[in-house]
Amino acid sequence: MKENIVIVLWNKFIYFAVICNENMERPRLKIFMYCLVPAVLLSLAGETGCLAQKKERIRLDEWKAGIAEGTARDSGEVTGGEYLPYIIEGGDTVYVASLPAARVYQRLPRQKGREWRQYYRLVYNFSKVYPYALVARKLVHEADSTIAADNLRRGKKDKYINTVQKELFEVFEQPMRNLTVSQGALLMRLIDREAGKSSFNIIRDYKNRMAAGFWQGIAKMFGTDLKKPYDPEGEDKPTEELVQMWEAGQFEGLYYSLFWQYPPTIEIPSKYR
Repeated sequence: MKENIVIVLWNKFIYFAVICNENMERPRLKIFMYCLVPAVLLSLAGETGCLAQKKERIRLDEWKAGIAEGTARDSGEVTGGEYLPYIIEGGDTVYVASLPAARVYQRLPRQKGREWRQYYRLVYNFSKVYPYALVARKLVHEADSTIAADNLRRGKKDKYINTVQKELFEVFEQPMRNLTVSQGALLMRLIDREAGKSSFNIIRDYKNRMAAGFWQGIAKMFGTDLKKPYDPEGEDKPTEELVQMWEAGQFEGLYYSLFWQYPPTIEIPSKYR
C-alpha cells in the first residue's frame, strides 16, 4: 500500500514537471520545483503517518526488530571526504553523494503490557539523563588530561578536583535533584559507558576510597550498585540500543513515535557540551 502511494505521488510530480517545462520559463520552473518537492515529501509523510494508525497491537520485540532491520537497510555514508565529488554533463555541474536515508517513524498507538511500560519508562528516562552522561564523559577526559599533563600530586590534585566539583554543583545541582531514583540509577550506568569506568572508581580516583565506599552504601540503600560494570550485551542491551539510535540521529524520531511529542530539551551550558 505504502509503495502504491509513493508511485502515485511520484507520477504526479513527473506530470507537473513536464507540464511546467513546456509552459514556463526556466527561472519560474526552478522556483515552482523548489516549492513542489517539499509539498510532495510532506504529502508522503502524511500518508505514511495515517497508515501507521491501523495497527493497534504489536509485540515490543517485533517492533524493535523492524526498526533494527530498517536502520541496517537504510544505513549509508557521505562519500568524498572533505570535498563533494561532481560530474559535468552537458555543461551543467552535478554534485554527487551517497547520503543516509531520512527515516520516517510511525506514530505508534499507545501499547499496553508490562514490557511496553518498562520500555516507555526507559526511553523517557534516557531522554532525561543521557545529555548529562555526555557531559560526564567530557569532564572525566578533561580532568584526566589536566592531572596527567600538569603532573598534579596529592595536594594540588585535591585542590583542582574540589574547584571543579564546586563549579559543577553550582551548574548542575538543581537538575540532579530533580531526577528520580530510577533516572539517577540509569545515569550512573550511562556514565560508566561513556567514561569507561564505574561511578565507584571515578569517586575513588578523584576523591578517595572512603568517599567511594560511603556513596556505594547510599546507592545500595536505593537498590543501585556503583561498582557494577555496564553490560551492553546483557542487562544494559536495551539502553545500548537507545545510545546507538542517539548517535545515529534517530532517537528523536523514535521518541516521537512512542509519545507523539518531541523529547524534552535538556539545557546544557555550551562550556560542557
